Amino acid sequence: MRLDRFTERLPFKAPLCPDNLFGHLIATAVPGVEEWRDGIYRRTLRLPFGCGIAALRPLTDHVECTVELSDARDLATALDLCRFLLDLDVDPVEVDTALSSDPLLEQLVLSAPGRRVPRTVDGAEFAIRAVLGQQVSTKAARTHAARLVSRYGTPVGDLFLFPLEFDPAELAMPESRRRTMAALLEALRSGLDLSPGADRAVAREWLATLPGFGPWTVESIAMRSLGDPDAFLPTDLGIRLAARALGLPSTPAALVRRSEAWRPWRAYAVQHLWATGDHEVNRIPA
Repeated sequence: MRLDRFTERLPFKAPLCPDNLFGHLIATAVPGVEEWRDGIYRRTLRLPFGCGIAALRPLTDHVECTVELSDARDLATALDLCRFLLDLDVDPVEVDTALSSDPLLEQLVLSAPGRRVPRTVDGAEFAIRAVLGQQVSTKAARTHAARLVSRYGTPVGDLFLFPLEFDPAELAMPESRRRTMAALLEALRSGLDLSPGADRAVAREWLATLPGFGPWTVESIAMRSLGDPDAFLPTDLGIRLAARALGLPSTPAALVRRSEAWRPWRAYAVQHLWATGDHEVNRIPA
């Protein structure tokens, strides 16, 4: 497959904290679909007229973006997806000002201004990966996804598109999770829209009807696929541990009530809370 190459600058409003943004993408990268090499994050893109590969390098005042496309008509869409992936269109000053008004978050925000929410370039892909990652470690989730890609992925240059169609019965996971995956795939075939422009309320409602889709999975998809800046994960263990350490309520119901003060930016509060833990998602590899 012949790919045409284009290089563009992706500007953003400063500040930008690249640590958790690229760190999360790197730590959870699916082998064959994504890679981090020589300070550049690369991944495949599924596009209206074809497919491609995006290569993203964080720099001081912009992100260097090189896209290789099978059809040049997809250039604008590819650039938009890269901006969405890196959350480059938010006003970080507005977010930081709002969150730092809470005395218990203030120091977290001041120590790492401009945190963004790492998102996805393919909402359906992320939803499938979220199911693969239910109740397993980051490493195990990557292993499950890599096996799926090696069997069903479509080659694009030296990488592969993540498959959106496959037989859940062949997955090495409990039967209950196979049923969850089968229900998700059927919903996607039936029109479930998990793109950035989708109706978030409709998507949340549909996801919540699927077997095995609890609040953590639904809100993770809302945050990463739909780009909801107010998505919140009060049941997440890392969030609860961070909350307790900061003197915030750590039970989900109480934490939800306390989080009302962070609206409409709770997805960004999640990033700050996650960053209190010593996890590879919070740092770019040396």
